[in-house]
Amino acid sequence: MSYYYSKIIEDSFENTLRKTEVALKQEGFGILTEIDVKETLKKKLDVDFKKYKILGACNPPYAYKALLAEDKIGAVLPCNVIVIEQEENKIEVAAVDPVSSMQVVENVNLSSIAEEIKTKLKKAVDSLA
Repeated sequence: MSYYYSKIIEDSFENTLRKTEVALKQEGFGILTEIDVKETLKKKLDVDFKKYKILGACNPPYAYKALLAEDKIGAVLPCNVIVIEQEENKIEVAAVDPVSSMQVVENVNLSSIAEEIKTKLKKAVDSLA
């Protein structure tokens, strides 16, 4: 079982990032955090790296359900979605598979929530063109 789901988009990094944010919003996700890995690695280690952003996506109603089912689940929230420039105008968008990541938590009440979030994340990624 893979721990993520991804798709390659033929577009600029900036356009793909914007489209990803819109697609996530359409599925009820907000972006809580955005980490610019390229910028951080340059600043902290003075190394050059490809364009790479980590979006911390959260769907509040599902996050609330998950927190009610398991109050320590915040340790694996939010759902990360990454946008990576693999080549010029070949951008990979990958989303965590919440079913895979929540398997380590032994709580049967989380499985249906994780399945629903997986469906929404996959739908957002699949909608990108």
